Amino acid sequence: MKALDHVDQCLDSLSEQDSAKGGALITTATGKFYSNGLAIDDAMEIGDAFYQPFMNMLSRILTYRVPTVAAINGHAFAGGCMLALAHDYRVMRADRGWIAMNEVDIGIPLIPGMAAIVKSKVKSQSHLRECLLAAHRFKASDAVAAGFVDKAVEESQLINTATQYAKALAPKTRGLSPVFHLIKAEMYRDTVSMLLAGGTSPGGYIAKL
Repeated sequence: MKALDHVDQCLDSLSEQDSAKGGALITTATGKFYSNGLAIDDAMEIGDAFYQPFMNMLSRILTYRVPTVAAINGHAFAGGCMLALAHDYRVMRADRGWIAMNEVDIGIPLIPGMAAIVKSKVKSQSHLRECLLAAHRFKASDAVAAGFVDKAVEESQLINTATQYAKALAPKTRGLSPVFHLIKAEMYRDTVSMLLAGGTSPGGYIAKL
């Protein structure tokens, strides 16, 4: 959240001339991982107090006021997969890395907000089943076909391609008005509601059936 606060400060400090050009946000990492997910032991021990800040961050990225692009340089597992999915666009390195939701393999059920963000981006029921029930590790080309990723490129083109997406969309936020944020908030209203609702009891509704 501090990183997003810093980006907000940068955007707010722009001159009128610069803000008229709009803006965009690209996230990436170095090494073999884009993100390896959450600290599971802490998450299981602390519960809501651990999970809710993460859910808040996902909802903030999902509805961020400028276009967001994830440049996935390596593996994106579990929480890292959700982080990538929260972006508007995702570009993945073609020759190395998997994107996966491996909770079933490590014995951790999905809480409502986690399931919601995956379902908001992965529309194919067969791919969703492979993702959540089989913990399938999607390489870049498969991730494109499944809808996890928009484009797979060579490592040398990863940042350039992400920048192309960012430059193409940045003018949509000329003046940095709240319009882009509000449109995304309505696009993902149900998902954001689930993310912000709190609670770490998966399947809680089952008792009502």
